[in-house]
Amino acid sequence: MSSPTPERPWAKWYGLQRWRNRARLQLKQHPLCAMCLEHGVVMPATVADHVIPHHGDPQLFWFGQLQSLCRDHHNNSKQQLENKGYVNDIGTDGFPVDVNHPFNKLK
Repeated sequence: MSSPTPERPWAKWYGLQRWRNRARLQLKQHPLCAMCLEHGVVMPATVADHVIPHHGDPQLFWFGQLQSLCRDHHNNSKQQLENKGYVNDIGTDGFPVDVNHPFNKLK
């Protein structure tokens, strides 16, 4: 859980029982990482993630769609996607898997 800051006062919501219950239900109903499954990998999920970043919007925070992710995808790929619009994940062929990656735009 992150600590509240002036830029992120909503961070305290993650410590509320209401959020813990919602996150627990998400992981119970969808126990596998959604991003891993897209690549054919079965990995347990450990994080309930907002599909659409809420940026402090209480409506999106409490009622927005969630997805289950493993910690690696939540802390790396999801952040890249939100910040750059694509992820740097590399496939077994050694090339970026995201069609939006600049490398794939060269084709």
